[in-house]
Formats: sequence, C-alpha cells, structure tokens
Amino acid sequence: MKKVFLFIVLLNWMIPSHAQSYFPSVDNLTARKEFQDNKFGMFIHWGASSVLGAGEWVMNNRNIKVKDYTRLQNIFNPQDFNAAEWVTAAKNAGMKYIVFITRHHDGFSNWDTKYSDWKITNTPYGRDVLRMLADECKKQDIKLGLYYSTLDWYRTDYPYETGRTGKGTGRTEKSNYASYLQFMKNQLTELLSNYGEIMSIWFDGHWDQTNPEGHSDRSSRIDWKYGEIYSLIHKLQPQCLIGNNHHLEPLPGEDFQMFEKDLPGQNKTGLSYQKASEMLPLETCETINGSWGYNITDNNYKTVKDLIHYLVNAAALNTNFLLNIGPMPNGKIQQEFVDTLNLIGNWLRENGKTIYGTRGNVISLQEWGVVTAKNKSRYVHVLNKPGSNFIFLPGFIGKVQEAFLFGKEERIKYKQLPEGCFIYLDNLRINDIDTIIELKVQ
Repeated sequence: MKKVFLFIVLLNWMIPSHAQSYFPSVDNLTARKEFQDNKFGMFIHWGASSVLGAGEWVMNNRNIKVKDYTRLQNIFNPQDFNAAEWVTAAKNAGMKYIVFITRHHDGFSNWDTKYSDWKITNTPYGRDVLRMLADECKKQDIKLGLYYSTLDWYRTDYPYETGRTGKGTGRTEKSNYASYLQFMKNQLTELLSNYGEIMSIWFDGHWDQTNPEGHSDRSSRIDWKYGEIYSLIHKLQPQCLIGNNHHLEPLPGEDFQMFEKDLPGQNKTGLSYQKASEMLPLETCETINGSWGYNITDNNYKTVKDLIHYLVNAAALNTNFLLNIGPMPNGKIQQEFVDTLNLIGNWLRENGKTIYGTRGNVISLQEWGVVTAKNKSRYVHVLNKPGSNFIFLPGFIGKVQEAFLFGKEERIKYKQLPEGCFIYLDNLRINDIDTIIELKVQ
C-alpha cells in the first residue's frame, strides 16, 4: 500500500498543474493496469438505426427529421437478441471486455432510462438489453464498458446550432446546454448505479463542437463541463475509467486515451493528429468491415490475418485493440463476424501468452514486424517475410540468454551487439500470419 501511495504522489507530481484537481484512486490505478493487461475487447454498435441497414450515421447522412426517425421505435424489435450469444462470441474471440453503445448520436437509449421516452423499452421488444448484457458479462467474467454520446441529433436542448452535424433533423427550438448537461448527468448516474461495476465510460461526440481534425484551432465552441461530468463518474465508481474520443491529447480527469481507426503515431484516417500519452493506457478501435453500425451492403470484410496483425501491432505499441461488431436489427451477429471472431480466438488460444499482459515499445515498428514483452521474455513477431535470412532488433535492451521458436523447443541462432540483436532465420519456416520467436533475457 505504501508503494501505491508513493506512486500516486509521483504520478500527480508528473501531471501538469492544470490537471491536478483529479487524483486517481488506488482502485482506478489498479483498473488501468488490468485494462492494459486485457489487451483485446469487443465494441458493439447497435440500436434503432440498425433497422435501416445503413450504419449508425444514417439519421445525419440522410437528413432524416426527428418526427420521421422516431417511427423506428415502433419497428425496432430485436426478438432474436441473446446476451449469452454476444458475450460468448467475445469470449470465443479471446476478448476480455465489451464496450456497448448505450446511446449513440441519434439519442436512442439502449436501456430503461427514466429520463427519455426515446428508448428500447418503448419498442415492441420492450426489454432492457443492457440489464441482460450486464448480467451475462458478470456471469462469463467479461468486463463491461459503456459508450455514451455527448452529441445528440434528436434532442432540442443539445447545442445543435454550433454543432457540425445533425443540421438536417428539423430542430428549430433554441438549445439549452444546462438542461442537456443535467440530462446527461441523470443518465450517467443511472448507468453507474443500476448495472453493477462498469469498467469504463467511452465518450464520443466532442468533435461536433470543434473545427475539423488537423485544424490549428481545435477548441470547443461550448463548455462541456467535463469537470462536473468526470467527477460525477469517479464519485459513483472511482475505479471506472474515463476515455473521450475527442481526437485530442488527454484532458484532465481522463484515465485512458483512445485512437479511432489508427495506431498511436499513425494518422491514416485524418483523425489522429494527437500525440500518444506516455502516462495513460492507450486503446485503438477498428471495424471488421467498413461500418460501425449494421450496414446491409457492406461486404468489405477485413481478413483474419489483417486483424491479428492489427492486434499484435497494437500490443507492441502498448495499446489495446477494441474490435467492433454491428449486430443486425433482429439482435443476431451476422455469421461473417462470428466466423472471423472464432478464427482470431483460435490464434489467441495458441499465442495469447505473447499478447495478454505484455507491454510494448521494446523497439520501434520494423518492416518485418514488432516485439512485445512480459517479465523476462521478449516475443519477436515476424509478421512480414524479411528479404534476407535474418532480422535486426535495433536498440534492443537486455542480455539475451536464449532464443527459440515460441511454443517449440527449436533453438534459433542470434548475435547480440551493442547496437542491437540479430536473429537468424536459416531453415526456419515463416508462418503466413505470425512467426513468433521468444527471447529469454536476464
């Protein structure tokens, strides 16, 4: 306990002065480590929007008026929803946690909230899916995080006048952020009081009130009052981790930093200009096909190899991988997703030791692959066939005692120099997905 206290003191000394109003609890720091150890999670985008089969942005993309969009509440009837099937799919994939959409930008609440009539318990289905999912996660020992949108295309009190999206949904009333803020606080209090222990709150929508990513000025046009929101969460559940998909460097009170469809240090999407935190756990999220919510015409499925490489590369950068599924409006997960998840799970059952509980940043990303670390083992992941009979680990630290093919007794030749370590691949058959070499270090 004394060591933990000293760590907290050191941590807060290192945090910039403007952030020192937030002192993470011992439970929160423990939760951060467990989060980093878990490495792999399932993102679930689902709600009334799935009925239209065109992704979760369909209300905005088609400029559907609120009065018309509300009709989905009378149509959405996921009679085939089975919480055990969802959680089992995550478990079979080797995932350790689930992040579920409780309320997306269309404002639809996937639980029996007292603060909105626009909710799943007012559909023909009429049941609280979050209750069933939370109970099943507890039963199967899967951590549960909750996505919550700070942006709303449906409500009139959200400051839509200054927002970048939701302009075509027919709202004319003057907004009232004080009212909207209280609404969010009320809903978050429900979520953190009625559904057991929550691993994380995953906020999204901040960017609606800023200039586009890459602009020199990303300041918000409204004061979100994050201090009030974050302190409420930490008061209700001190261990609960707060993340915000604002595409900025972490703000005071946040417990992990996320990247959308990018690895830290990369910016292939034009969303990730932010610098990766050296203090907080990191997470990246990605889709199995090209859509977050159910899209009936999206057949652009990523290969199992691509997704395993994404997971391995993320782990090598000290980053969790949150892989998304968008269930169908009937509540079933489409078979293409289930098949992919099962194959990833098969790989992790054989190789999970080189991912779970590891830490990264052992060496920089190389053309041939990456390295993860745990205790006195360094796992060299050869993801791409090198052009020569050796690979080089630049700046490798730690005296190598032996090298062998992971899970095998086959010894591998190596040569360690002050500038790094050479590993020789003579007569070694390179696996199409990942050839893993374990180095034991002193």
